[in-house]
Amino acid sequence: MTTKLAKSALWALALPAALQFLSGCSSIGPGTVARDRVDYGESLAESWKRQALLNVVKLRYLDPPFNLDVGQIVAGYSLETDVSLSGDLASDGNNSLGLGLAGRFTDRPTITYTPLTGARFVRSAMAPLPPDAVFYLIQAGWPADGVLFSAAASLNGLKNQQTTLAGVSPPEPEFLRVLDLLRRIQTSGAVALRIEQDTLKHETTLLTFQTKGIKPETLEEIAELRRLLRLSPEAHEFRLVFGATPINDREVAVVTRSFLHINAMLAAYVEVPAEHIAQGRATPGVGTPGPLRFASSLKQPADAFVAVAYRGRWFWIDDCDLRTKRAFSLLMMFSSLSDSGQRESLPLITIPAQ
Repeated sequence: MTTKLAKSALWALALPAALQFLSGCSSIGPGTVARDRVDYGESLAESWKRQALLNVVKLRYLDPPFNLDVGQIVAGYSLETDVSLSGDLASDGNNSLGLGLAGRFTDRPTITYTPLTGARFVRSAMAPLPPDAVFYLIQAGWPADGVLFSAAASLNGLKNQQTTLAGVSPPEPEFLRVLDLLRRIQTSGAVALRIEQDTLKHETTLLTFQTKGIKPETLEEIAELRRLLRLSPEAHEFRLVFGATPINDREVAVVTRSFLHINAMLAAYVEVPAEHIAQGRATPGVGTPGPLRFASSLKQPADAFVAVAYRGRWFWIDDCDLRTKRAFSLLMMFSSLSDSGQRESLPLITIPAQ
């Protein structure tokens, strides 16, 4: 009787522990989703920012930019468990019980990268951005002055800032005034985009100005904008086209920059040592403090929005510099707009769990 009671007591102690261990480790897949989705997303975003900043800095030194996209992420997890239970019931009462637990966890991620080369590079980096896509950013709420200062080389013949080996030629004052007016009109809600489609399904993008229910000061700003862009004072809709000059006073002709051109424009604001310019290692740039600032230092910055190391220095954007951060965020948006073709390999995260 004593032996049976002892045996029952041993199993009563051992079985719950073993079952609890096995049930708790039955599946690790669902628990990894919440963690991995955020962690991999943050890592991809941070690496994208650093690669974008590095390309801007390299263009200041006329070092060819290079993009390496993440093609696929396969995060493989494996969890193996082993439970062993042994016991010995002796007639003399010297009973024994042995419980063994063993486990092994393996995390083996596989990441593939896709270089941006060939026809895809030409299409994504060198082709001008579609004017309607640029103005849709404005329609979505992005500031008109920031978007067009980065993405537009000219508006109805008014020229923006130009970057060359000799330095940077400033934008025409009328161009800057147009950007300021567009931002003011955008804030009032008096400007919008509309798509029309003819019988042949050809689409036309129209830029419209509202006049009903608009404040008098906004109407004056719209009238000034019409004069600067040489638009019809009577028309309320204007065709948005790509080109240096409009064919009539009912068109808004925009020469948009390519993604590579936008990078080169931002590179003019990168701070480089004066000796690098004197030695011909880097292009002159803006020469004086401008609206944007890509700072540099010998030591790694403590409070940076994004920072990269290049040529023995650190280049970075101050986390408190909202204007430069906005311009850099727009650069990331333009990167998405420029990649309009079909991707050869979509980013994919596969997490098998065993």
